[in-house]
Amino acid sequence: MLTLVTGTTGQVGRAFVPRLLAQARPGEQVRVLVRDESHGAALAGLGAQVAVGDLRDSEALGKALAGADAVVNIAAAFRDVPDEEMRAVNRDAAVELGRAAVAFGVRRFVQVSTNLVYGEGRARPHDEDDASIPGGPLWGAYPESKAEAERELLALDGLDTRVGRLAFVYGEGDPHLAQSLRWLAHWPAAKRFHLVHVADVARGLMRLLYAPGADGRVYNIADDAPVTALDVHRLLDAGLPAEAHTRMDEDPWHGIVSTERIRRELGFCPQYPTIWTARDAGAL
Repeated sequence: MLTLVTGTTGQVGRAFVPRLLAQARPGEQVRVLVRDESHGAALAGLGAQVAVGDLRDSEALGKALAGADAVVNIAAAFRDVPDEEMRAVNRDAAVELGRAAVAFGVRRFVQVSTNLVYGEGRARPHDEDDASIPGGPLWGAYPESKAEAERELLALDGLDTRVGRLAFVYGEGDPHLAQSLRWLAHWPAAKRFHLVHVADVARGLMRLLYAPGADGRVYNIADDAPVTALDVHRLLDAGLPAEAHTRMDEDPWHGIVSTERIRRELGFCPQYPTIWTARDAGAL
């Protein structure tokens, strides 16, 4: 089995590929698509094949997909990039990758998405059968483009597509938790959001990749205990504005998801069930 992985220079990709290589069985190979060959050097040293090219270059895609049995599409554009770039990478390039995969006879496609695609809250944790309802404090081009990519990829004939919807990713030096203070400072102190450690993302995606009978299935990947804006500020020794304690949370279930499906169907159990577990293990 040869698996092509995109987005390997981002935080999720850097955590996923080494673990995938470390757990590869005889005959299993990993190929990474990078725009600069030097970015693949470390992974090549671990045993990965390196394909050089842009995700939006059809010729490069053809070379990267040649002989592949599966694709894990981690590539994404988000935070501090124009909306047009988000749509070009998260939707257009992802769908073209899926179509190219079909043309090259790839059997399996794992699409990495986000729990933000749910949009508005439902007065309960979101489950995978919930429709996307635009809205909520973090709605924008990123979740919108990811939701559109999901729909188009799942509709492709001849491709076994599985979707992993990630909660807010942190851990192993990822700066996004600290960066989140920019918007958490404007939230009610008691407002919760759902996290997942990057090591657990890697474990969840490997389950999606290898699981039999998961064709066309969508899975939330998250930890066991959403945290509040106040929790994160305290964890990072940051001061929360006093007015945050008097703000009302109008959508307390926004971004909170159920992980029952991935637990029951794929046997997923997070190594870091809470951010406090990760802190105590020195894994932040």
